[in-house]
Order: sequence, then structure tokens, then C-alpha cells
Amino acid sequence: MALAYGPETRHHRLPAALRAPFEARTWREFGYLVIGLPLSVLSFALSIAMVSLGAGLVVTFLGIPLLAAALCVCRGFGMLERARARGMLGVEIADLPPVRRRSGSGLMGWVGGVLKSGESWRHFLYSVLHMPWAIFAFTIAVAFCAYGWGLLTYPLWRWVFPVYAGVDGLQLYGDGTHTFFLDSPVEIAVTSLCGLFFVLVTPWVIRALVTVDRLMVRGLLSPSRLATRVSELESDRGVVVDTAAADLRRIERDLHDGAQARLVALAMDLGLAKEKLLEDPQAAAAMVDEAHGEVKLALQELRDLARGIHPAVLTDRGLDAALSSVATRCTVPVRVEVDLPTRPIPAIEGIAYFTVSELLQNVSKHSRASRATVDVWRVEDRLMLQVTDDGRGGADVTKGGGLAGLTERLDAVDGIFAVHSPVGGPTTITAELPWRG
Repeated sequence: MALAYGPETRHHRLPAALRAPFEARTWREFGYLVIGLPLSVLSFALSIAMVSLGAGLVVTFLGIPLLAAALCVCRGFGMLERARARGMLGVEIADLPPVRRRSGSGLMGWVGGVLKSGESWRHFLYSVLHMPWAIFAFTIAVAFCAYGWGLLTYPLWRWVFPVYAGVDGLQLYGDGTHTFFLDSPVEIAVTSLCGLFFVLVTPWVIRALVTVDRLMVRGLLSPSRLATRVSELESDRGVVVDTAAADLRRIERDLHDGAQARLVALAMDLGLAKEKLLEDPQAAAAMVDEAHGEVKLALQELRDLARGIHPAVLTDRGLDAALSSVATRCTVPVRVEVDLPTRPIPAIEGIAYFTVSELLQNVSKHSRASRATVDVWRVEDRLMLQVTDDGRGGADVTKGGGLAGLTERLDAVDGIFAVHSPVGGPTTITAELPWRG
């Protein structure tokens, strides 16, 4: 598998505690908390009002569609929150799959799908729970930021008090008889130091607050594992159906262009030979001999076609013998090592066979290798395949290519396909399949 390298580590002269107040991340997270308050209040007000109204009218026909509309409003705010979390917090979170319509069609099918969707109710729960947290987080973040920068810059704006308020400085304490103003140089310096403390602490307070937001977004607004799994299975089912249809078209084309065409020509040749049997026996014998050769070619094509569908050696003797047979047809020497205690189910065995078969065909056609190896073994509940060659490398899983088709075929059965093929070689391709023995 190709290695992924992260960005280079940047060396800073200032420690993180001093850089944090000026980093873009701090201000993005601060903006997230500030913007989150009005959005959360609006989401809370709309969702509570609409759900309450829908619940009150549930005895009538209007209540159920209104509840569904309320949940859709919550889903809309959830979509906005996911976009904000991606852009401002860097949270990797997937969008929700479309609402699955329940029994029925039209409006009621859609309403049933929304009301029975767990994601919809989790979005409503987010709208209810996030509003008090947004108020708390907004208050803490704004207070720390305002007091920190305000106190730190106090020497720059202290002149406002004597000019416009008629006092010597910021009043720290006052009652009917005593007042205390921050006006001496020492007091001003201490005030600035307190502000510096708040400025340095504020980024970490903000990061602690947005950590809760991250947890809420991931926990309540992300697709459930079940919904994600259903979406993956639907996609895999489409891949399986498309693959099966393509295989059927290939078989039909091979039959039509190969064996069928030869059998039609054979029938015509035998008809002509029958007509010449009495008039010219030697010519008829020559035509029958030619027809005999056509029969052999047709049988060979049918055997090749049957082997491409499911080879008999795989059914009778398993992967070891079948892969050894495939290796003999490769244009380079291939060493095959199969270490399996038992046999997996026929479906997995067939996928493993055709995966190795196609990879060895790629070795023959494109690799310019001098040798190759095939290793098959079992690790716990996984069937492992690895094909290596010493060719020129450069193999790539691009959409529409043969390797991309293998990736989709393995994904359909919860398999994994990894390619490590640097330019200049060598190439190592590893596949994992569920055992299911």
C-alpha cells in the first residue's frame, strides 16, 4: 500500500501558548461560538414551536405532516451545522443519506420515512440540547475575549475616563464613601498583566468549549452506523448487479462471435458435404475433415468460456490447483504459495480466483516483469491474497481501469484492495476478503 506522508513539521520561534491568541484557528473557533448562538436560538424556537404544534394537532390529519415538516427543519439546520463544523472546526463528517420512503408513495411515503428516521429525531434532540450550551459557550468565550483584550490594552484607552467621564480611570470599587480607580502606573501595569493572562488563557478555553460542540455534532448530526451501512450495501448491490450484467453481456458476445459462429459455419459445411457425398466423395471427405477441425476449435472455445465462468478445477480441487493452472498461462514464471487450512465458501473462492487471474493477466500484458509470485493465506477471519512482480511498476487504480473494477468487486463483499506500485517497480498488490468458510 502506498505510504502517505503528512505535511512537514513547522518550527516556530514562539511557544504555542504565545502563538495561540493570534492563530487563525482560535479566531475561527471563536467565530463558530459567536455565530452558533443566534443560529441555535432560531433552531430551538422553530423546532420546539413546530413540534409542539404538530403534537397538539396529531389527532387531526394536519398534525403528522406538520411533525414531519418540523423534523425536516431540524435536518436543514443540521446540514448547516455540519457545514459550519467542516469549515470552521475542521470536523470530518458525512452528509445524511436521503430519506428512505416507507410503504406507500407520494407525500405520505415521504412523511413516514421522515418520522421513522432516527437521524431526524437526533437532529431535533440536537436543536433542543444545543441552545443552552450555545448560550453558555457564547457567554464564556465573549467574556474571556472581551476582558482579556480590554484589560491588556487598558493603557491605550484609559484617557477616555478623564476626558469624557471626569474620573481618573477605570473604577474597580466604589460605595458612598470610598472609591478605587485604576490610575497609578503600578495599577495600570497590573491591569495589563491580568489582561495578558486572560488573553493567553482564552484560546484554550475556546478550544475546550468547541470540543463539546465537536462531540455533539459527531454524536447527533452524523449518519448512524446502520444508515451508513445500508447506503454502502445499496452501493455494493449496484456494483454487483452491474458486474453481473457486464459478465452476461461478455458471455453472450463470446458465444455469438465465437462458438455460435463456428457452429453455424460447421452446419453449412456439413450440409454441403452431404450434397457432395454421392457426386464427389473425395471433396465431401475433405469438407468433413475441415468440419472436424471446426468442431475441435468450437469445443476449445466453449471450454475457455466455461473456465472463464467458473473453472472445474476450482470446484474440484480448490484454489491451490486452480491458481497453479492460471500461473502456467502467464507469460512470466510465477511461484504460487497457497497456505489454507480449509476452503472458504464458493463465492469468496471464486472472487479470489478471478482476482488473481486478472492480476496475472496484467502482469503478462503490462508489467514487463521477469518473474512474479502469488501468495494466499488466512489471517483470522480474512483471506489474504498478494501478487508481486519485478516489473516496471506504475500500476494505478484509476476509474474505468481493470484495477478499479477489482476494487469495486472486492468492496461489494467487504473486501480491501491495496496497490503499491512505484514507478520502476516492484509492484505489490494485496487483497483481503472475508473468509466465510
